[in-house]
Amino acid sequence: MDDLLERLRDGLPAEALLTDPDVTASYGNDMASFCAAGTPAVVVLPRTVEQVQHVMRTATDLRVPVVPQGARTGLSGAANASDGCIVLSLTKMDRILEISPVDRIAVVEPGVVNAVLSRAVGEHGLYYPPDPSSWEMCTIGGNIGTASGGLCCVKYGVTAEYVLGLKVVLADGRLLDTGRRTAKGVAGYDLTRLFVGSEGSLGIVVEAVLALRPQPPAQLVLAAEFPSAATACDAVCAIMERGHTPSLLEIMDRTTVRAVNELANMGLPETTEALLLAAFDTPDPAADLAAVGALCEAAGASEVVPADTVAESELLLQARRMSLTALETVKSATMIDDVCVPRSKLGAMIDGTAAIAQKYDLTIGVCAHAGDGNTHPVVCFDHLDPDESRRARESFDEIIALGLELGGTITGEHGVGVLKKEWLARELGPVSLELQRGIKQTFDPLGILNPGKLF
Repeated sequence: MDDLLERLRDGLPAEALLTDPDVTASYGNDMASFCAAGTPAVVVLPRTVEQVQHVMRTATDLRVPVVPQGARTGLSGAANASDGCIVLSLTKMDRILEISPVDRIAVVEPGVVNAVLSRAVGEHGLYYPPDPSSWEMCTIGGNIGTASGGLCCVKYGVTAEYVLGLKVVLADGRLLDTGRRTAKGVAGYDLTRLFVGSEGSLGIVVEAVLALRPQPPAQLVLAAEFPSAATACDAVCAIMERGHTPSLLEIMDRTTVRAVNELANMGLPETTEALLLAAFDTPDPAADLAAVGALCEAAGASEVVPADTVAESELLLQARRMSLTALETVKSATMIDDVCVPRSKLGAMIDGTAAIAQKYDLTIGVCAHAGDGNTHPVVCFDHLDPDESRRARESFDEIIALGLELGGTITGEHGVGVLKKEWLARELGPVSLELQRGIKQTFDPLGILNPGKLF
């Protein structure tokens, strides 16, 4: 420990090192439940690329594990510390280095908060689409690490589609440039995409070139009530089959709606079994909402209410954004799943989750990015009750198994981390797993980068 601190101090300012055990313990974990976390030896808050390089050179020389962190809003344990590690918190590297309206790019450091970037590029008439529910807190580096999505994925895609290039500090301290600033480029292997979603296991992202879009018109939102999740999912299938491209298409089940009302008195209809939100940011959103509303009614919606104004639309979006927070107030703890299935299987996934909740006598609320089949079942439980905690864990695993049976994936946007390590091998299969471990070995031969995650 003394040798580690002495070596780190040689290349870091005093304020970049945190050693108080009470303080360092607060950096031990992200927001996931049931994920083991160790005790860091030290927390480092670098402000420059050179400081990150110094940390990695020191870690390599002393064979000390390094756990990179952003805002720790993750839900898979990917940012959890390991015993004796260096926690490398990148939140102080929070500069927007460039915004180019001509090239439609932004160059940012990893600690830039998603919402801060969105507002900054908006001042130039531009738009950065990926918008996780935690966008007011989460960082771009964390979004890149877990390949985050968000509410607007159905039309605009996820983080991976907006990362053009990266600067990455490798395990031995070398600086790697990947990708480009150009609109096109196919030179060599796509190392940029390799780092997106790697959860800090291959290198430390210290700068990113992000693609931007022109700012779209303000969107209008429609809310449709359904007597069952199945009929709501029928509407989703009809909307997509008819070629509509909503900017947002979200489902909240009855449990989620009631939790949101309880938390914020939003006045959402508690009699509904499923509430579908659809939005359009087209030149004539009212016409698009009318067409989608007709499809919802044909699928069995009991009521369809289009918002008349942007303000009304924002209230509905606020309700959806607070879904996870609201469900966290139902019991003392939650496990938030992240299973993505083909759109055609969305109804089966939601109904199957309801059956699992009944089987284990638990409250499980489901909100979903319906447009891309990404469900977020939230298991609510009393963490002080051993039996209820056991049932929560078992139900969580059964939900993942259901998603795989339906042709889905164990994670659409939250990542694997610690929480889903055992499931990753089942999804990938032995050949893919062997190759991915080989990639990890190439980039991190000593195994010091975020050890214990993914594999």
